[in-house]
Formats: sequence, structure tokens, C-alpha cells
Amino acid sequence: MGGDELATLKGFLEFHRATLIWKIEGLTAEQLNATAAKSTMTLGGMVKHLAYVEQQWFRVVLHDREPLEPWASVDWKTDNDWDWCSAADDTPEQLRALWLRAVDGARKDLIEALRRGDLSQPAKRAPWRDGRVPSLRWILTHMIEEYARHNGHADLIREAIDGQTGE
Repeated sequence: MGGDELATLKGFLEFHRATLIWKIEGLTAEQLNATAAKSTMTLGGMVKHLAYVEQQWFRVVLHDREPLEPWASVDWKTDNDWDWCSAADDTPEQLRALWLRAVDGARKDLIEALRRGDLSQPAKRAPWRDGRVPSLRWILTHMIEEYARHNGHADLIREAIDGQTGE
């Protein structure tokens, strides 16, 4: 609670990463593909989406590197929700492993970026058409927001599956 800006941002991001994994712990493939209410969102799709987001922001945008598989082969123009939809074809173990690889890569990418500069450093790739480039601070804050938003969704879906609630 008394950490500097970097420690605080990393702490909140790690908290939300741990929350996501806790929400899917012990679920079957069928449960990972369950929806709640009228939404088509699933926990499996969410895990795969967040794996994509991890590598997209830390690898592709921050370091201007090509995406890794499975993302590199996706025709995003044909199926903009591929990460969400294709998760139904993956086992719980495959989804967890994909997410863990993406998080591990993102952590390494963050360490690499911090060796060359501080939180104000701009990403090497401009993700917006108008040429704006986010700072590393913005990317970390965005990732916290992304997880916080989806962890709220995960809480509702998990509660609909088996009644489990909490952070």
C-alpha cells in the first residue's frame, strides 16, 4: 500500500490477473462455455480474450513485435471476435496454458521496457489511426481497467454457474 507508482500499478494488475484465474479454477469445458442471461460471453472466451490483450499491448504495441500464434494466423477482419468465439474449441487446460504464456510474456516485456525507460516512455507502435501513441503508464492502467471490467463479468458468470461469488 506504500509502494511507488510502478509497484502500485503492477500490484493492481497482478491482483486482477489472480482474480481471473480464481474465477475459472476447477471449471469444466462445459462450464467455461456457459453463458449468463442473454449474453454470449463465456469464461473461456474471456480467458482467451485476455490472453490476446496481454500479448497485443505488451508485445505488439509496446515493443512493435509481430504477434505470436495463435494470434498471428487469425484473420481479424473476417472474425473480429475470434478470441471470444474460438475458445469453445479449447480445453480448460489449453485456455489456462495460453493465458499463462501470454501473462509470462507480458511480464518479461514489461521488465524489458523498464530497463530502457520509465513509465512515461511511449510504445513503439501507434495503435490508433490518428497516430497517437500510449505511454507505458497508459498501457498498465488500461490493462488494469481491462481486467477489472472483465472480472466483474466473470463474477456474474461464475455465480450463475455454481453460486460462487467474491473478488
